[in-house]
Amino acid sequence: MFRMLALLLFACAASAQTPVKVKTSPGVHALPIIAAVSRGFFERQGLKVEVFFTGSSQELRDGLAAGEFQVAQFAADNAVAMAAVAGHDVVIVAGGDDGMNQLFVQPGIASLAELKGQTVIVDAPDTAYALMLKKILLAQGMKAGVDYKLVSAGGTSLRVRAMLENREYKASMMNPPFTLQAEAAGLKNLGRAVDFVGPYLGRGSFAMRNWAAANADTLERYLAGFIEGTRWVLAAENREAATALLVERLKVAPPLAPRTWEVLADPRSGLARDARFDMQGFRNLLTLRAEIEGTWGGKAPPPERYVDLRYYEAALRRIAR
Repeated sequence: MFRMLALLLFACAASAQTPVKVKTSPGVHALPIIAAVSRGFFERQGLKVEVFFTGSSQELRDGLAAGEFQVAQFAADNAVAMAAVAGHDVVIVAGGDDGMNQLFVQPGIASLAELKGQTVIVDAPDTAYALMLKKILLAQGMKAGVDYKLVSAGGTSLRVRAMLENREYKASMMNPPFTLQAEAAGLKNLGRAVDFVGPYLGRGSFAMRNWAAANADTLERYLAGFIEGTRWVLAAENREAATALLVERLKVAPPLAPRTWEVLADPRSGLARDARFDMQGFRNLLTLRAEIEGTWGGKAPPPERYVDLRYYEAALRRIAR
């Protein structure tokens, strides 16, 4: 009888879990979400979180606008593009790292100046890390479509493959673990993107504003689980278990997994502690979009137009309780 009662209570608890669909990129930035699922942090918040991977920025933006999923964990500039360019009412609710992007070129390229007249590849040409690449080359006096050709080639894994298969693709932004793969394959690393353009909010959590407002409690619980997943990943005592998740769930090659965890755990350039929001980095993101794309007539708006951190702050209070 007691066993049947326990099973019944378990079934009732499981059925009471609120479903949340999340989409992210298939890179190592997804590790805190994977950890939050596998370690039960979301379940403890009463959520059943399904994680889906996107092949491109455009796929993610279209899917979020269509309601195919509720939360995006992705390059934050995509949220800005959805709102400022496509007219969707999107809100960024938590921060993240600076994208951990590095500029890779073919081994025969000795300097940025040698990219003039060449082809460089990006994901979506009008968002996020493509804008960083445009800014870096603009500082060298080169304009996209005039002094070099810009080609959309999909997510980072696809761009690594493209550069290795087609040596005419001379440069691209890459983040871990693909940076490690690129180096191992002989591509040349010219440095961190933020060393070229300054502080930058690379990744964040965002949702449609009307969904967030109508499901505030769910969103707060999601962020609480995500923050706990981030804390777990970065804890030194979890290094071995986190490395195993990189291999098992995110398909990082076993020889690269320990080094990948070290990159993520780097307090200077890795995952943001507690998914903190970098306001200076976000202001720079807006300034970069205004300068490179001419959005808002070339003048960046106040960040409050696209950000609401009340859900994040409530999530921190939940964890503290």
